[in-house]
Amino acid sequence: MKTKKYSFNLIVSLGFCILFAYLESIGVGLYALNEAYTLAAFLSIVFGIIAFYFASLIATSASVKWRSGSPGEVIMLAGLYRVLTIIALIGSVVYIQGKLSMFASFFSLFGGMLLGWSLQAPVSGLAAWILVTVKRPFRIGDRVQFPTLGLTGDVKQIGPMYTVLDQVGGAIGSEEAVGRNVLIPNAMLFTSVVINYTVKREAAYILDEVVIRITYDSDWDTAEQILLNAARSVTVDIIKETGQEPYIRSDIYDYGIYLRLRYITLATDRPRISHQIIEKIFKAFQHNRNVDFAIPYVYSFKRGMVSSAQTSYQKDDVEHIPIDDIVNADEINPNDSEGLKTIDRLAQSISEKGLLQPIIVVREPDGNRYRVVAGHQRLKACIHLGWDSVPAVVRNPIGTEIETFEGLTSKPFSKEPDQTIPM
Repeated sequence: MKTKKYSFNLIVSLGFCILFAYLESIGVGLYALNEAYTLAAFLSIVFGIIAFYFASLIATSASVKWRSGSPGEVIMLAGLYRVLTIIALIGSVVYIQGKLSMFASFFSLFGGMLLGWSLQAPVSGLAAWILVTVKRPFRIGDRVQFPTLGLTGDVKQIGPMYTVLDQVGGAIGSEEAVGRNVLIPNAMLFTSVVINYTVKREAAYILDEVVIRITYDSDWDTAEQILLNAARSVTVDIIKETGQEPYIRSDIYDYGIYLRLRYITLATDRPRISHQIIEKIFKAFQHNRNVDFAIPYVYSFKRGMVSSAQTSYQKDDVEHIPIDDIVNADEINPNDSEGLKTIDRLAQSISEKGLLQPIIVVREPDGNRYRVVAGHQRLKACIHLGWDSVPAVVRNPIGTEIETFEGLTSKPFSKEPDQTIPM
């Protein structure tokens, strides 16, 4: 779209240049500015300079497009061309007025002062701007890092005095742009190290890593396949572009194995990609019994959940309570087909292996009846088997206050322990 605009402006400027040059050639000067030049000649020079400006923009756009460069390069060079065009227009005015020699004398007179001023930050910044614009060590849209300043950001604008960054991180602990502008004086570009994440378009891809800790008894091949499949599904386009497949590296630590999933990612989109990979790995681990996360001091997430319930009582605390003394012990909804199937399966497991974990009850205020806190399904399964009594842990034995457990009785646990796990 901008190329069409530049082309239109070039045609208009060139047309006016030719028109005024033709008028000057046939003796129609419009107005005599001095003995040597007329208004038509002056306007011909002005529009010629403007036409050259737009021609430069078109040539630059074509060059950048041919090299598959960034559109930001055109914007950067357009700023430089604009400043040079203004200087050329001022020079043409001085030349037409015949003051060029006076201008040269003025510059010579204050040359020493200008030389001293050039050592100051503003002129150093201007020099850095020209250098960056011409050499383009980084471009608008690139992600750069200033290690000495502790800054990382996406380049938004490169002006004569300042380079503007959209800060990455800072406000949040992630490599994502936060929308906060940071102005870097261009003079600092001469003294600061700048790391460009995206020197070339293909260099926008960098190596990243997701670390997963698995238990020693996890199936290694299954865990590795889950990690690789997660990376491949999320970075399929990047793999096609770079031809580099994800791979695994590992380390041993006290509580299990570090599996290091390494893959190629986009430098500017790293947080989103790593999030999606971790999400897929986590969900796959949840549904696969052959792998498990290792957690320090617990060793295993899944086994930690079981052991926390198992160690909440001692064997000496278990009593055999008559089922008739338990409130609503025989309350089973005959219309709940799914619930009945669950009870049947649980009853079969208890019949084969025994009740691996006692139910938990609290004593009613009258002291003769009990209410179930945890183990409703296990109790129903025992009733289904025809048991007269059931092993139970009484949370408020004689001499304790039942009020401590009122919150528990109002919110009974719904999740039953897995009878397939030895307790």
